[in-house]
Amino acid sequence: MKMNGAQAVIECLKHENVEVVFGYPGGAVLTLYDELYMANFPHILPRHEQGAIHAADGYARTTGKVGVCIATSGPGATNLITGIATAYMDSIPLVVITGQVAVSLIGRDSFQEADITGITTPITKHNYLVKDVKDLPRVFKEAFYIARTGRPGPVLIDIAKNVFAAEIDFEYPKTVNLRGYKPVCEGDETSIDAVFTELCNAQKPLFFIGGGINLSDSSAKMREIIAYTGIPTVSSLMGLGCVSQNDPHYFGMIGMHGTYAGNMSTTETDLLIGFGVRFDDRVTGLLNEFAPRAKIIHFDIDAAEINKNVRTYIRVVADLKWSLNTFFAKIKQRTSAEWHQQFKPWLKQMYAWKEEKPLVYDKKSHQILPQQVIETISKITKGDAIIVTDVGQHQMWTAQYYEFQKPRSFLTSGGLGTMGYGLPAALGAQVGAPGQKVICICGDGGFMMNCQELMAIADLNLPVKVIVLNNSVLGMVAQWQRTFYNGHYAHSTFKTKADFVKLSKAMGVPAIRLENKNETQKLLENAICSDGPFLVEICIPNEENVLPMVPAGARLDQMIMGG
Repeated sequence: MKMNGAQAVIECLKHENVEVVFGYPGGAVLTLYDELYMANFPHILPRHEQGAIHAADGYARTTGKVGVCIATSGPGATNLITGIATAYMDSIPLVVITGQVAVSLIGRDSFQEADITGITTPITKHNYLVKDVKDLPRVFKEAFYIARTGRPGPVLIDIAKNVFAAEIDFEYPKTVNLRGYKPVCEGDETSIDAVFTELCNAQKPLFFIGGGINLSDSSAKMREIIAYTGIPTVSSLMGLGCVSQNDPHYFGMIGMHGTYAGNMSTTETDLLIGFGVRFDDRVTGLLNEFAPRAKIIHFDIDAAEINKNVRTYIRVVADLKWSLNTFFAKIKQRTSAEWHQQFKPWLKQMYAWKEEKPLVYDKKSHQILPQQVIETISKITKGDAIIVTDVGQHQMWTAQYYEFQKPRSFLTSGGLGTMGYGLPAALGAQVGAPGQKVICICGDGGFMMNCQELMAIADLNLPVKVIVLNNSVLGMVAQWQRTFYNGHYAHSTFKTKADFVKLSKAMGVPAIRLENKNETQKLLENAICSDGPFLVEICIPNEENVLPMVPAGARLDQMIMGG
């Protein structure tokens, strides 16, 4: 098939079953955009390149498919960097297509030229600079394969402008053969035998589940294992939803803003088994005091994560689909009743911690508190929604007080902590899951960073519901300044209180402000159940803290508690 390079790119996307792309046009990609127009290829136009890549990220997290975005050269490409780094830290599969100046102009500081492959090398799984149209089919085949296999991640394809216009005799490769890239699927079964032996001898085992359970679509098998063994389970921020929060063996998130039962169990466990987790600093607290009584077992697809942060006693390097199936087969050598009986005293202790110090806030307050808002949203949706957050206090309140029931139902920037992620990611999530409720919970600081995407949501009439918790401060920054910096609010407060109702209406999205605590249930219910997009602005106290909280450099059992 004879065609130009731009047509070849579209054919590559079709061969990879790409349903939609998110992008922003510019000079270096105009030939591609002309062909997208001619082919009527599904395309979403956000209002900023960062919006495009966060939307592709939200789409990927929701669907499990590779998200695709497009930007032009120079500033268009560099505006993607935060989103690429966000996806890289959270292992999200993306293929990022950028335009580049013509081959003859590369390296000459030409108009809108940036070395985007050099810039993004540390934050991509792999990247390409395409100077020859003949390389396009191979590069796209490899890029999608790399993005979705092994530990997922973003792959960037930078394409010189003249390549889009050059002619190619198109043929898409059937296979991929990358000499230096052989993703691990199956692992060493003897290591799982060793895990089984340790589990038989343990008295206080603890399952610690992370985002890898989501990424590998292993939630159902994980739930089976928990139910069969009765082993108490905790999660990281990225693992929320993998196990129903109503599961009697689930005790919440651990780490800096984890539950008392979760953090205490991590301190007391004698066998900590991590599944698809990174053991990052927000989870471990003081690293050399993390799980001090435990042998640590680590299941992960990426060998580079083993022993990176914590010393591992047994490692299982494999795809979680294989390792969990194999692990469950070993576990079934004993009856479910035997496992439950073995860990009954330990489970009793977990419940004692949970009852001793539950999550609390002042329910008698005359003000609208953010915890109440999150609880109300949880009751209205009953866990049947995709919850997307920005980053900050509202993110942690959501993690603590929303009762997640399903995998892939919580989208947030975990590793990079990207303010401005929430709204465009919610856009992408709604595109990927058109029949589901998508609720974006933001703080006023992060919301302002990409609020322009309200216009894209309005244009598409996407039924995204946006909840803005407005306290006129950079909430988490102010909390730290209040707690550790003698209340010196150094450039973390806003003198002008934004009117997000007016802003939202100006961008085409209906909006209301919730001011009366007694109307919380009614107004939120009406908003969430309404047709089309809707924004609710809620003014909350500017000195409300996220608690519990483990101070930086402290042990997990050294929590500052609420109440």
